[in-house]
Amino acid sequence: MKTFLKTGLGAAALLVAMQGGAMAQGQLNLYCSVQVEWCQAIAANFEKASGVKVNMTQTGSGETLAKLQAEKSNPKADVWFGGTGDPHLIAAEEGLTTEYSSPAMKDLHDWAQNQYASSKKRSIGVYSGAVGFGFNKELLAKKKVAEPKSWADLLKPEYKGEIQVANPNSSGTAYIVIATLVQIMGEDQAFEYMKKLHANINAYTRSGTGPIKAVARGETGVSISFVHDAVTEANAGFPVGYATPSEGTGFEIGSLSIVAGARNMDQAKKFYDWALTPDAQKLGYEVGKQLQMPSNRNAPLPPNAPDLTKIKLINYDFVKYGKSAERRRLLAKWDAEIGALPK
Repeated sequence: MKTFLKTGLGAAALLVAMQGGAMAQGQLNLYCSVQVEWCQAIAANFEKASGVKVNMTQTGSGETLAKLQAEKSNPKADVWFGGTGDPHLIAAEEGLTTEYSSPAMKDLHDWAQNQYASSKKRSIGVYSGAVGFGFNKELLAKKKVAEPKSWADLLKPEYKGEIQVANPNSSGTAYIVIATLVQIMGEDQAFEYMKKLHANINAYTRSGTGPIKAVARGETGVSISFVHDAVTEANAGFPVGYATPSEGTGFEIGSLSIVAGARNMDQAKKFYDWALTPDAQKLGYEVGKQLQMPSNRNAPLPPNAPDLTKIKLINYDFVKYGKSAERRRLLAKWDAEIGALPK
């Protein structure tokens, strides 16, 4: 009986110690701006790898930036994962994120390290993807409408009511579209172009992935979105194709940042280092069939992923268009000249 009690008490003490050790790993508050399946996998796999409890909130990159700005004096998040790079640069400029140098830096592609330099060490690239057009091949064929190949094509009358793009106030994808057009055409001509394009747009969605999902469901013929998202829908069995504009196009550097004043800084750094590993970067494809190009050179390019080296990319000025004043100015102009137009 005494032996039993001693053994039982020993086991109980060991259990308490183990629980205490798990609790000592702490927690992490994560804002995640990629697809929800990817966010969930990141949270679950980091918890498994580290023992850190993850509280994850999934929001678009524009919305996340607004949350960080509103919470500046009392940060609720520790880390911001994913979403287009421009809002991350704005967060860095406004002191909403903090400097950190990861040991994984040496393994990253140049474009990922350029994001780090542009943000003054406050953000890093985790994936990249190009802007283009997604389209429902069956729907366009039924309506005898040609598949778009250029920015100019989207203004043709046969596309009236057939195009969706996100609202740039909530979507980093849509802001990149505006900045891309401005860099290709010049600002005045780009806004004249968007005014004409407005007549062919049936909806401005909240999220950047909304338009391509509507294309997949046959609710609209064409989306302006990241082309890797079009391939994701095609791989899922939908009649979706994609093209990149012949005039050239912009691209995103999906980014990662640690929030300034994070309550769980040690856990945030652990997550940052982990998120840059090849195993972590494979999750986007493994769980959500996402096809962005990973930033770690040792992470494989997902099957059928668009090859950015074969796309006509512009020399996108991430520093200029990642500044908060420039973003506010362009969004205000879009609201006044495009968003206010009647439908």
